[in-house]
Amino acid sequence: MNEIIKVEQLSKAYNGLSAIQNLNISVERGTVFGLLGANGAGKSSTIECILGTKKHDRGTISVLGMNPETQRKQLFENVGVQFQDANYQEKITVGEICEVTGSLYKDAADYQTLLEQFGILDKEKKPVNELSGGQWQRLFIVLALIPNPEVVLLDELTTGLDTKARRGVWKILSNLKSKGLTILLTSHFMDEVETLCDTICILKKGETVFYGTVGEAISSSPYEKFEDAYLWYSDEEVFDDENI
Repeated sequence: MNEIIKVEQLSKAYNGLSAIQNLNISVERGTVFGLLGANGAGKSSTIECILGTKKHDRGTISVLGMNPETQRKQLFENVGVQFQDANYQEKITVGEICEVTGSLYKDAADYQTLLEQFGILDKEKKPVNELSGGQWQRLFIVLALIPNPEVVLLDELTTGLDTKARRGVWKILSNLKSKGLTILLTSHFMDEVETLCDTICILKKGETVFYGTVGEAISSSPYEKFEDAYLWYSDEEVFDDENI
């Protein structure tokens, strides 16, 4: 396997406040990497720097051997991104969004096949404003896969999905992984992380507090369950008013 994403000594600050400190990440082809941490831990800033949409202060980043700041156009031909905050015209249909997205890429995937895989082919002619939250979430993942990417970045990929739909998404992504797709994801669902991730990095206030496998995270903590170990590493408190 070869390195698809390589981040070395990445640092980023906003108005003098550090968001990421000396972060190192290595993601191999055909693996799933989980970037974890509480809200504000630095996950979003890290992803934005990896994509080149935010300029980092120090360190180096390589994605598919390319510099995301200077080779962004070339990079986005091979990278899929799940844009949860994208805004679309209310009356545009699911099929129209998929067609427009596919037109931006040289080797786009068949979006109807993807819609069928994710259980929303029957929504192809529906306006996007008639989709439920879970259907929106699946559409976002479809849009990320339309470029036929070598690597895809997924942010909270199954938020809003019921248990059956979540497990369906896991199965599809595991199959794509077996075919060589590389995935970097964030998630607050620890069962999802346990099922999908080969390697994880847990951030706390921009610093790495754990890097390794789920099994190693458990064995290096005082706990036997990964969710408890994660909370211990990240200092998230289940009943902390600030996190409710």
